[in-house]
Parts: sequence; structure tokens; C-alpha cells
Amino acid sequence: MHERKRQLLLAFILCIGFGLTFVYIATAVSNNSIGRFDTAIIGFIQGLEAPWLTAIMKGFTWVGSGLAVTTITVIGFIVLYFFLRYRQQSFLLTIVVVGSILFNKMLKSYFKRERPELHRIMDAGGFSFPSGHSMMAFALYAILAYIAWRNVKTTTNHVLLFLFAAFMIIMIGTSRIYLGVHYPSDIIGGYIASALWVTLAISVYSYFQNKRET
Repeated sequence: MHERKRQLLLAFILCIGFGLTFVYIATAVSNNSIGRFDTAIIGFIQGLEAPWLTAIMKGFTWVGSGLAVTTITVIGFIVLYFFLRYRQQSFLLTIVVVGSILFNKMLKSYFKRERPELHRIMDAGGFSFPSGHSMMAFALYAILAYIAWRNVKTTTNHVLLFLFAAFMIIMIGTSRIYLGVHYPSDIIGGYIASALWVTLAISVYSYFQNKRET
């Protein structure tokens, strides 16, 4: 019982922290006080431009696209539900990913930030803040890492899961800046908004799982 309360308290603190951080970033975006930060990061990342790196970044952007994320989610659901029999976790995966997509659409329709025009390597439609690729990538790889974490026991595997998820999330977000379709604040805002949603979803899932086991 005490452990459950500690977990809920930690989740509450994290959600408050993520929420306040997102509000801070969103306010800075709305009043354009984050422009110098965005420009400096864009200048550095796009200054690395090279044909081989462009190909890699386009690959990471594709992996973070709606089509790829949907495909991975469907495959993950099938494996978890039908093969591993982790049925609650298969629904958790689906709810987290679909929820992040809907949350992103709601936020974008509210803020209506136009995409950067500094140097476009590829085209993208829709509004800019927060980044949909970043939100989907964070939601997908964070929840996959969480589900795998619950089902593997060794510290080495836990570290590898964390590093893989972090690598994919960071590279997909960075690719959007490199390709000129997002501001860095779009990426960070997407990560924070998705972290809030994932934390909330995992907390609700863990709460009901613990109730079933007691």
C-alpha cells in the first residue's frame, strides 16, 4: 500500500513538472521570446549538412512518420496480444500511441505555429508546435521500453532498453530540425507533452494492475 502511494505521488509530481515545463515553453513560443534559442540550435544542426547525413536524417524522419509508427504499433499489438499473451500491455501500447497522436492534433490546432522557413531540405504540411514526430516517437519508444522493462530482469537489458529508446527519440527529433521542418522548441515541447501523457497513462495502468494483484 505504501509503495503504491509513493508511486502515485511520484507520478503526480512528474505530471506537474512536465505540465509546468510545457506551459513555460508554450508561453515562450507564443510571445516569440524563444526565437534566439531556436535560431542558434538550427544554425548548429543544419551547419552539419552533408549528403550522407541527409540520407540518414530522412531515414529517421521516416521511422518517426505516422505510417511507420502505426505499422510498429500494430505489429507490437499483435505480438503482445496473440503471441506473448500480454493483453493488458498490448492495449496500453495502443492507447498511449493513439492518445499521443490525438493530443498532438489538439495542441497544434490550438497554437497554430507556422513551420520554419530558414532552410528547408524537405517539405512538410500542417502546423509546427509541438512536433508530431517527436510526440509519436517519445510515446512509442518510451512505452515499448516500459513494457519490455517489465518483462526482462537483468540490469544490462534495462540499460540497453533505455539507451535504445533514448537514441531513437533523440534522433527522430533531431532529424526534424536538420531537415528544416521544425524549430527546436517544437521538438522539446513535443517531448514534454508526450512525457506528460505517457506518465499519466502508465500511472493509471500501474494503479489498476496493483489493485488486481492485491
